[in-house]
Amino acid sequence: MNDIAKRVYDHQWKIDPIVRSVIDTDFYKLLMAQTVFHNHPDARVTFSLINRSDDVPLARLIDEGELREQLDHVRTLRLTRGESTWLRGNTFYGKRWMFEPEFMDWLENFRFPDYRLERRGDQYELTFEGPWIEAMMWEIPALAILMELRTRAVLRSMGKFELQILYARAMTRIWEKIERLQALPGLQISDFGARRRHSFQWQDWCVQAMIEGLGPRFSGTSNCLIAMRRDLEAIGTNAHELPMVYCALAGEDDAALAQAPYKVLEDWQKDYEGNLRIVLPDTIGSKGFFAHAPEWIARWTGARIDSGDPAEGAETAIAFWKRHGEDPREKRIIFSDGLDIDVIEDLHARFANRAKVSYGWGTLLTNDFRGLAPRDGLAPFSLVCKAVSAEGRPCVKLSDNPVKATGPAEEIARYKRVFGVGEQAARPVMV
Repeated sequence: MNDIAKRVYDHQWKIDPIVRSVIDTDFYKLLMAQTVFHNHPDARVTFSLINRSDDVPLARLIDEGELREQLDHVRTLRLTRGESTWLRGNTFYGKRWMFEPEFMDWLENFRFPDYRLERRGDQYELTFEGPWIEAMMWEIPALAILMELRTRAVLRSMGKFELQILYARAMTRIWEKIERLQALPGLQISDFGARRRHSFQWQDWCVQAMIEGLGPRFSGTSNCLIAMRRDLEAIGTNAHELPMVYCALAGEDDAALAQAPYKVLEDWQKDYEGNLRIVLPDTIGSKGFFAHAPEWIARWTGARIDSGDPAEGAETAIAFWKRHGEDPREKRIIFSDGLDIDVIEDLHARFANRAKVSYGWGTLLTNDFRGLAPRDGLAPFSLVCKAVSAEGRPCVKLSDNPVKATGPAEEIARYKRVFGVGEQAARPVMV
């Protein structure tokens, strides 16, 4: 196992590019890319980086030249032969050949497209524009780069012993959380922390700690590169991006807009032959999604709860399944928003006997350095990379937490009207 503190102190970052592989990304990104390949290969989409934490001045913390160097390095990456073999021949979720030959041919020839970077005051404006299937691949690398460059900027000012103590304290914190997780009966938990990780090396350490501490109760990791290297299950299905873009492509027709989130799932079900059937309802507001969802969605495997009050979101999904005669105890509920040990313990106590509960643990697994650096300089912050337009139409995400809503105000109002979203309670956003 690498001595992370020594590696940081020796400043060996030149041999540690932040993103080191095309598959140093979330598994759901590749799954979504394949469905885009099937259904919307020519759609043009723009993605933009959004820092929801105004108190973190990225443009003052991160040198623009260093940022461009890391972004340019990503553009040199190519899928390796070993990575292609892993994707082509591995079993994912019990299914062989999850990725079809035509898509793999595309991925083997894929090159990251160009980017646009500008400084706006104390923040960077980073944009990716082009064919949807190409621009979408920037999301996870871009987030990982900005997060780790901020980490490196803070660590540069720390001495050898200070770094050793920093990482010893962070390791102790993670292990204490793992010890509490060991007490939860029937636990299933996975790593969702690639996008806002402290660093690649730290995410890999956290995954190894989870493997040793939890054994088979640790389901795997969303990071494809780590999954391949550690012989783990790659975890993921789909994200808000799909319904956001489908809704934008529906244009100004309210009827087409109302059906777009369900058209996504029709295409997904067809593409994956009944596998990976987890709905993500909060893109248009969970209550509205379930209120208008066709009956066949009730037969899907489960739901991922990713914003708002997690208990309320789970209750909404359970009520939907019961309304359609489905047994919630046979359904999977995946909690994935702002999780930490206290929240996991509370949710487990409430829902473990009512459904098949699992957890996608993100930022506060792979980036919990709160209070460990001077002036709390390593505290996690809320950085996202979202689709902002598709074929010139704005993309919108409502969320179950209005603080997380994205898109022009007039379009947000239209979506709330079309999907019947009423009053929403705002909740603090940590990540």
